Amino acid sequence: MELLQYEFFRNALSGVVLLSIASAIIGTYIVSRRLVAISGGITHACFGGLGLGYFLGISPLVTAAIFAVGSSLGVQWMAERHRVREDSAIAVIWALGMAVGTIFIFLTPGYVPELNSFLFGNIITITRSDLLSFAVYTVVLAGFMAASYRRVVICAFDPDFARVRRLPVTFVTTVMTILVAVCIVLTIRLVGVMLLMSMFTLPQMTAECFARRFGRIMVVSAAVSLFCSVGGLLLSTVIDVPCSALIVLVMAALYICARVLSLILHKAG
Repeated sequence: MELLQYEFFRNALSGVVLLSIASAIIGTYIVSRRLVAISGGITHACFGGLGLGYFLGISPLVTAAIFAVGSSLGVQWMAERHRVREDSAIAVIWALGMAVGTIFIFLTPGYVPELNSFLFGNIITITRSDLLSFAVYTVVLAGFMAASYRRVVICAFDPDFARVRRLPVTFVTTVMTILVAVCIVLTIRLVGVMLLMSMFTLPQMTAECFARRFGRIMVVSAAVSLFCSVGGLLLSTVIDVPCSALIVLVMAALYICARVLSLILHKAG
């Protein structure tokens, strides 16, 4: 409890709570739609935005958000309108973003001090402005999901049936694509590019051991993410290693335990 006296720890704790809620919603959606590979491509495409932001001397998060939204909509546009295979489009976006980021960072004079925090994450350095932006995003995300839950689920699992029912498939898919891209950009600040995708997949994989419905997976994954995030944060104060790495390791260990328990219960039943 003594740690709560420090503002940086309170900010970090608030950050992991918001991250757990947002990553549970977004992670359940991308896992259900099998968009993990696309999200990985968007994550690495953000590196181009980070490099451009440092080169221009403006907020790298703003340029990363532009790159993320543009790349996600670009993959969707190429796949739907020009019949380009999604994996091919993802490879192009992935490589292009990393190449652009590398060039701009090389051209940026001096040393880029915050680059490691974007690559590997440093939740301890989260500020009140970061918390405010993530809180606003989480409220918008939760509000849209609550208002359009059935539409999102139907469009995610059976878009052809949704079109027959005259549901706005393009609108729902585009909004969720943008929300995924923005979540990736905001989460980079907390866990980094390298460890981001684990936050979107491991809690959902753990939840799928005991739940099958979209809503239940979302709730269970939020609980798993919150437990592992707080546990990793507290553990990092004892071991003195990066918090983001410990969070992922705790999630991986919990998933293994859940999978073993699920197999035992399945055999016993």
